[in-house]
Amino acid sequence: MAAWRRFFTLTIAWSAGLGLAVYSFLAIVDPFDTLPLSPRFDRPPVATNARYSFPALARSARFDSAIFGTSTSRLLRPQSLNPLFGAAFTNLAMNSAEAYEQFRLLQVFARRHPDARAVLIGLDRVWCGIGDSFPKYTPRPFPEWMYERNPWRGYLEIFNLYTVEQAGQQFAVLTGLRPARYGWDGYTNFLPDDRRYDLERARAAFARMPRPKLGPDAAVDPASLRFPTHALLTQALQSLARGTLKLLFFVPYYIGMQAEPDTREAAIWSECKRRIAALARAAPNVVLADFMIPSPITREETNYWDPLHFRVSVAERLARDLWQAAQRQPSAEQDYDLLAP
Repeated sequence: MAAWRRFFTLTIAWSAGLGLAVYSFLAIVDPFDTLPLSPRFDRPPVATNARYSFPALARSARFDSAIFGTSTSRLLRPQSLNPLFGAAFTNLAMNSAEAYEQFRLLQVFARRHPDARAVLIGLDRVWCGIGDSFPKYTPRPFPEWMYERNPWRGYLEIFNLYTVEQAGQQFAVLTGLRPARYGWDGYTNFLPDDRRYDLERARAAFARMPRPKLGPDAAVDPASLRFPTHALLTQALQSLARGTLKLLFFVPYYIGMQAEPDTREAAIWSECKRRIAALARAAPNVVLADFMIPSPITREETNYWDPLHFRVSVAERLARDLWQAAQRQPSAEQDYDLLAP
C-alpha cells in the first residue's frame, strides 16, 4: 500500500506540475493577445479562425479606423486606404461572418476607440435576410468571452488544446522559427496568386454558385418585410462617435450573383437597401454607397475569381471609390450609387 501511495502521489504531483507549466506557457505566450498580465510582445494574428485573433486588433491603439464585413471585404488593404483617409486602418472582415459576429467585433472596437476616425462596413446578404430571427453564429467557434469588457475572464478560458496549438504557433513566430502567416493589420490576401488567374475556372465557379436566397419562398409585400439584422446595424452606428465617418457599402457581387430584375429576390434587395438608406440618414456622418449594381466592375467577369470575390486590382479600385464616396461624390465611372446621405 505504501508503494501505491507513493505512485499516486508522484503521479498527481507530476500531473499538477505539467499542468502548471503548460498553463504558464499559455499565459505568457498569450497567443490571442488578450490577457492583461502577459508580456507586451508584438503578436501577429495566428489563428485561422479570425474570431479569435481580431478582438486584439480591435482593441489595439495602433489603429484609429477599421473595416468590418465578410470575406467580400477582406481584400481591402489598409495600406491603400490609410493615405486616402488620413487614417490607420485595420481590416477586421471575417470569412462568412454573420451580422451578429460583425456587430460584436465592432462593439469591441468602439469601446476602445471612442474617437475613431472612420469605420467601413461591407454589407452583403447577411444584412438583408428576412424573417423574425437571424443566425448568430456559423459552424466556426465564436469565443464570446473575448468580446466582453472583463479581460480577466481569459485566465479561466485558455486552458484547452486549441489554445495550446495556437500558443505553439505564436511562440514559433515570436522566436523567428516561422514567418507570420497573417498581416499585423488584419489584411491577408486569401486568394490564389493573381498570376494563376484562369477565366475558365472562374466561369465554372460562376455556374456552381446560385444566387443567394434571402428568405423562404412567399409572396412579397415590401411593407411587411422584416429585416431582423437592421436593429444590430442601428446599434452599431449609435455606438460610434458622432464625428466618426461611418461608410456603409453594399459589396460588388458579380452581376450573375445579383438578383434578376422584376423577381421576388430583387424586390427584397431593393427594400433592404431602401431601409438601410433610411437608417443611415437618421444617424450622423453616415454615407451609404451601393456597389451591388450593374456596373463596369460587376459586369466584367475577368474581375472575379468567383461570384463573390473580386481580384486584387478591383480591391485597389474599390479603395479609391470608397474614398470618393466618403466625399459624397458620385462615381465618375458609375461603379456605385450613393444612397445616403
